[in-house]
Formats: sequence, C-alpha cells, structure tokens
Amino acid sequence: MDIDNWTSASTAELWRLYDEVTAVLSRRMTAEKVKLEERLRRLEGTAEGPGSRARRPYPPVLPKYRNPKNPSETWSGRGKQPRWLKAQLRAGKKLNDLLISRPSGQKRRRTV
Repeated sequence: MDIDNWTSASTAELWRLYDEVTAVLSRRMTAEKVKLEERLRRLEGTAEGPGSRARRPYPPVLPKYRNPKNPSETWSGRGKQPRWLKAQLRAGKKLNDLLISRPSGQKRRRTV
C-alpha cells in the first residue's frame, strides 16, 4: 500500500491495518527474543545439552597480607587492592612487610 492509498483509506481500514502490523511485529519480536535468549544461554554455558558441564569448584584462597592496624582485614593478593593496603603502601611500607607469616608446616600455594 503506497502513501496515496493511506490518505484515501478510511479510519476503520487504517486501524485494521495497524492491528495486523502490530500482530505481525509482536510475533516476530517474540520469535527473535526466543532466539537471542537461547543464544545467550549457550554463551553463558547454562544450556542443557551434551556439551554443557558445570564449572569446576575452586578451592578457597588463603589471605597473604594482613593490615597491621586492624588484623581482621586481610587480602589474598587477588583483585583490587583494598584501601588499607594502598594507605600502607603510601606510608612507605612494602608488600613484603604486610605478608602473613605462616608456620613452617603450612606452605603458601604457588601461583603461576
């Protein structure tokens, strides 16, 4: 239908056309949404299927550094440095000064 037909069409015909277009668009959008959600599930690895498997559990990481002012604050050395550590480093301490001393029987895990 070209623009000339739209201007000469009655209001009832235009509403019928509007209803048809919205119904078709709704069906297509729903189908596209289903496809995208399935693709997202596959990318996340949560899709049920022969190739999907659970992620292996990682052991807990022991803390390596302790705040001398507040011994309950520790850091494992992974991720973003905590504020207390940044303050200690600015004050002139070295990371080795903040290491947690372990009994000789306990060895720290070596990360490669």
